[in-house]
Order: sequence, then C-alpha cells, then structure tokens
Amino acid sequence: MPSSQTSAMQTIRVDYELPDFSRTGAANSVQHAWARVPQEPTQAERSALMERIAGQLKQKNAVLVAHYYVHPDLQDLAERTGGLVSDSLEMARFGRDHAAQTLVVAGVRFMGETAKILSPHKTIIVPELEATCSLDLGCPTDAFSAFCDQHPDRTVVVYANTSAAVKARADWMVTSGCALDVVNHLKDQGKKILWAPDRHLGAYIQRETGADMLMWNGTCIVHDEFKAFELEALKAEHPGAKILAHPESPSAILALADAIGSTSGILKAARDMAATTFIVATDNGLMHKLRTLNPGKTFIEAPTAGNSATCKSCAHCPWMAMNSLQGLAAVLESGGNTIEVDAALVERARLPIDRMLAFTAQNARAAQAGSGIVPNIGAA
Repeated sequence: MPSSQTSAMQTIRVDYELPDFSRTGAANSVQHAWARVPQEPTQAERSALMERIAGQLKQKNAVLVAHYYVHPDLQDLAERTGGLVSDSLEMARFGRDHAAQTLVVAGVRFMGETAKILSPHKTIIVPELEATCSLDLGCPTDAFSAFCDQHPDRTVVVYANTSAAVKARADWMVTSGCALDVVNHLKDQGKKILWAPDRHLGAYIQRETGADMLMWNGTCIVHDEFKAFELEALKAEHPGAKILAHPESPSAILALADAIGSTSGILKAARDMAATTFIVATDNGLMHKLRTLNPGKTFIEAPTAGNSATCKSCAHCPWMAMNSLQGLAAVLESGGNTIEVDAALVERARLPIDRMLAFTAQNARAAQAGSGIVPNIGAA
C-alpha cells in the first residue's frame, strides 16, 4: 500500500488464540496480530473513488466480489459494477465462472487464496494482503499437519476459513452451510472425523449429527465474543424479537437462537420469518445486506460487551474492516497485491474443495427434484 494510504490508518493490536497440542491438556496461548483501520472518506471523496474504481475495473477487464462483512461502500460498488456480494465460496465460484480475467476480492486473505485455487489462470487481487482471519492464524500449517499425522485413522475436514496449505492437508473442505450434510454423509460411511479449525462450529455439528469428531481448538474472535447474559437482557428489552445466530458462536448463544445458519442462512431466515425485529449474532457487516433486503424489518446487533465483558472485535472483524475504497483504488492503479499460490499446492488444495462442490451439487439436484427447493450452500 502506498505510504499516503498507510499514514491515514490507525494500527490496532488484535489478540487471538493459538492451540497447543504438543502437550496433553495444554491451554491455548494468546497471540498478537495487528490490523489497520482505514480513514472514512468524505461523501465527495467516496463518490469520486467509486467512479474511479468503476472505470479501473472496466479498463482492466476485472470484476469485484465482496464479502458480506466488508464496508457497505464496497458491497454496493461490487453490485453496481456487475460483481457479487456473497460468502467466501460463492465469491470464488462466481469469479471462476465470470468472463473477467482479473478477480478483485474484497475480504480477507484466505478468500483470495480460495479464488486462486479455483481460478489458477486468473489474476487475483486483494485490497489488503495483510487482512487475515483469527481462524486462519490459529491453525498454522506445520502444527496442523502434525496433529493430523497423530490421527491417521480420521478423515480430515476443514472449514473454508483456512489457508491454502491447510486445505491441501484436508480430505474435505466445508462451509457452515453444508458442513452438517457433509459430516452426516461421512458418519453414515463409518468415518471418524478430525475437524478444524473452529471449535464452536465443530461442537454444533457434533451435537447435531452425533459424529465422532476430534476438534482443533480455534475460534473466530468476532463470534467467540457474543455473550449469553447480555443477549438474554437484550431479548428481554425486545420480547418479540427473533434471534439469528451464526454457528461459529458459543453454544450458550446457539441455545438462545430461533434460527442458526451461515450468512446466507441468516439472510434467508430474516426474509422468511414472520417477525419484524431480529437480534443478529454475527459480524455486523451483514447488517447492510439484511437491512437492504428487508426495509420493513428491524435488525439489532447481538451484544459482545456489557457488565461481564470487554470486547476485542465489538462484532466486526478488524481485518475485514481493513478493506477500503482508498486501498482498492490504489491497488488497481498499481497492479499490486496479487495473490499467488504454488501450482503444486493449488492442485492438492483443490481436491477437498472439488469434493465438496460435487457433493453439494448432487444434494441440490436431489432436493430440486424432490421439492423444487435448492438449499443454500452459504459459507462464513
């Protein structure tokens, strides 16, 4: 990033957990990463940046895909310029199928890597190469590979929120929207599962399926901070509200939820449920799309802080927040921040992704034939 952009940002420290399986009973250690907070542009600057970026995208035969958790400006710009706002897998799949030869991924690094794995012949650009994820950071390749080597009898299933190298070590990759179906399928085959990296999502899947699952001990710093005590208090203030929760949240939050789902699942529940007020336990970046699609409904952020907590993320991923119009304009002009994944790693990492895609496509065809409904595959 040019120095003028860097100087306009505040750098903050972000704590995350790193599991330690080298010693029996060892607790997670707290590690430190960093994120930069972009300066909000003025309205005049915002309009000028959007026009500038739209022209650059057209000139470079590029398409912009944005995650539900990034700034509303980037979400709106992606849709306005013929791109997509979605979850990480749909972003990569859209980019693979789109005619554009350059895919600009507004999200975090593993999303750019997934896009490169599915489209190795295309140029993949991200506004911020340093934008990462606590689940990715908390599942380093060498430690995870050693953990897998200790349990060779287990089928390795990893969540989308992992590096290309971790995906390359897996048998299956899943999203939060298809994980239940995949794990049920493996359970029916008599498979024992090694799950990584999110322990809350893994525990939810284990409760729902009864599968034999050995867990990596990672967490998302956003979802891990939702607090049941404060959520119950907020619900008491809005007794008619329905609670929508992402399954990366702790079990105490999920126990209070009226609907549990991926980002796509939460959007569907908000659309289909009769309630007009919702309390939402996921990254507050999703609020933009929820409110845009449901103008007659009210959406309230689930609490991450209160009498018993001091929030780290305050319901918004600090690395998603690094994505900005200024950063996007700068990398489009400079041609920097390209995502590169070793060709041999691409070949291996694509196997668990393709396995999931084939499985979900088959399930979708079966559901469509039986009921006319195609289930969401939504991811993180």
